Amino acid sequence: MPKRLFILPPSHEHQATASVVSRLALALMAALAGCTSTPLPPPKPLPAPVVTPPPAPMVQVEPPPAPVATPTLVSQARTPRDYRRDAASHLYGKNQDRVYRGKMPPLLYAIGVLQVEVDRLGQVTALSWMRAPKHAPEVIAEIERTVRHAAPYPAPVNMGRVTYTDTWLWHKSGTFQLDTLTEGQY
Repeated sequence: MPKRLFILPPSHEHQATASVVSRLALALMAALAGCTSTPLPPPKPLPAPVVTPPPAPMVQVEPPPAPVATPTLVSQARTPRDYRRDAASHLYGKNQDRVYRGKMPPLLYAIGVLQVEVDRLGQVTALSWMRAPKHAPEVIAEIERTVRHAAPYPAPVNMGRVTYTDTWLWHKSGTFQLDTLTEGQY
């Protein structure tokens, strides 16, 4: 005996079955109403699979090493004090027209003590004032510009890099002497 889905009194059983059947019929007609009689086109064939070969193993190629610059000027100094003399001579050579000739007068416009750091190739890497002539900021700027524009300095081949200190004696005319090579004062 089939199982009953609805438990109804016998008098209502026929009515309930008819109601369920009519609902199912309406749902089926609604579903079929969306169908068309035009046949669907045949499915498109799938494209042939593309077979790609496995990637070649990657070979890392290192770039060639950067050419090592060889300094044209070298200093054989073994201490910063010895290097200071080579650096002062270099600065004088680059600024011949700006070096004060002879003994300097007793009163100078500015005096400054500057530390200069030079790398293994003679390039200036840092400047540090130990005593800046703060009353003359234009002199500070000019000394820093002069030091930087004189690079490359003699390469400190025995030290790798060096930090040296020199005293700048600045005349009011804009000329100077370095304490390392000064001709003195009168």
